[in-house]
Amino acid sequence: MLRIALYARYSSENQRDASIEDQLRQCRERAAREGWTVVDTYSDRAISGSSMFRAGIRSLLADAQAGRFNMVLSEALDRISRDQEDVAAVFKRLRFAGVSIVTLSEGEINELHVGLKGTMNALFIKDLAIKTHRGRVEAGKAGSGQAPPTAIASSTSSTPAASRSGASGRLSRTRPR
Repeated sequence: MLRIALYARYSSENQRDASIEDQLRQCRERAAREGWTVVDTYSDRAISGSSMFRAGIRSLLADAQAGRFNMVLSEALDRISRDQEDVAAVFKRLRFAGVSIVTLSEGEINELHVGLKGTMNALFIKDLAIKTHRGRVEAGKAGSGQAPPTAIASSTSSTPAASRSGASGRLSRTRPR
């Protein structure tokens, strides 16, 4: 009997919890059609797929090592990880535990998927970082009504590590003893 675990993730505060439920519902429907037994579900909400500091994926890996299931079903490989190194590590750890990965998008995952999709996901993250940075720069040009941090720091009259000196009012640093 095939015992499976479902995994779902969404990455941004701009998304909603229904995304997890939609992913899990689609996976449950596939499992029912195939006659697979779902033994557990794992999810990570509003956490980037480029990080392994996710409670859901860590629990999934620990339970795979414990032999709780023989397959992980997810919507797509990028739900498991968008980081090329991490997706390879997850694949390797699951394979060592005798657990396969199947996704609704790609089917059964093998080394070719890990290499190609891992590369594509890494490029997606790099492109997203560039666009996000560009968006932040443009938002900064539009003005937020707040002084930039350097203006705030230079207008401060005293800080623990700085004191006014001389008639010029320049800041001089003092070292803690």
